[in-house]
Amino acid sequence: ESIAICDITGDDDDTSSSSLEELMKDCDALFIATSAKPAPTGEVDEETKRPKFGFPNGQPELVDYLGQKKLIDAAKKANKNIHVILCGSMGGTNPNNPLNNLGKDGNKGGNILLWKRKAEVYLRDSGLPYTIVHPGGLLNEPGNERELCLGVDDSIPGTTNNSVPREDVANVMIAALENDSYRGRSFDLVSKPVGDGAVTKDYKKLMESLGEKNCDYSLGEIA
Repeated sequence: ESIAICDITGDDDDTSSSSLEELMKDCDALFIATSAKPAPTGEVDEETKRPKFGFPNGQPELVDYLGQKKLIDAAKKANKNIHVILCGSMGGTNPNNPLNNLGKDGNKGGNILLWKRKAEVYLRDSGLPYTIVHPGGLLNEPGNERELCLGVDDSIPGTTNNSVPREDVANVMIAALENDSYRGRSFDLVSKPVGDGAVTKDYKKLMESLGEKNCDYSLGEIA
């Protein structure tokens, strides 16, 4: 086993596709959990009087689309059977989602959910085995304590909660490796509050609760 650390947003001279391909040549699966991270700029929007946000380590187009595309391309060249499990985000069916305004300067920057959605479509059309997980709001709370719920297109029956612990997201991504029923699937993921419902332990049964539904990428907008 080995761990490789590289900058997927760098120029080809820094992290070439051939180097990524070499790293993946003996891999059976690829987890993609990268995301542009907004941070306050220290400025205030004169109109809304709210803090302005930027993406100091790379705009969504660079991180959430071009960087992920580079990983997908390298995986496809290395092994056409690599199972790619991608962690995206709920909210993609609504182009007016407030998250898309973070880091936006006029018509430039931002649109994080639109760029994530573009990467997901690219993966779906790549021919690689894939699983796309759209978690709700991420919680820094223990996993394995809640009932998990799946849905599609920002609609999840059975709960009005729209958040999920990070650990539970990781558990579902791992389950995608262990259960063939997760292949070729795209879905939303949230959890019920602690104590509401039965704690999810059977991840095969969890996928069965979704039936044959997958996210509809004709909804909303793609960057």
